[in-house]
Amino acid sequence: MISRIWHGWTPRDRADAYESLLREEIFAGIKGRGIRGFRDIQLLRREQAEEVEFVTIMRFESIESVREFAGEDYEACVVPPKARELLSRFDLRSQHYDIRIESD
Repeated sequence: MISRIWHGWTPRDRADAYESLLREEIFAGIKGRGIRGFRDIQLLRREQAEEVEFVTIMRFESIESVREFAGEDYEACVVPPKARELLSRFDLRSQHYDIRIESD
């Protein structure tokens, strides 16, 4: 199992709009692609003094599944244009980790 982790930041006044875009369009679009080996996605949010940080954690069965999602350069970020308009900055590369232990 592979965990794909990515960070993005928004100005405080765009945070709710960004979260809504993720919930209503982007995550639904990912799930609708029927990617073999895609398991789930989590969204984390942290309020900071000037910005709001978002972290997405996606789980895939294999690197091949990640490649089906992101392309051959599977570490490259996948950030649709609507999301880029709301973000102030974001990771250009995602990090991938082997999940070694999962609790029930």
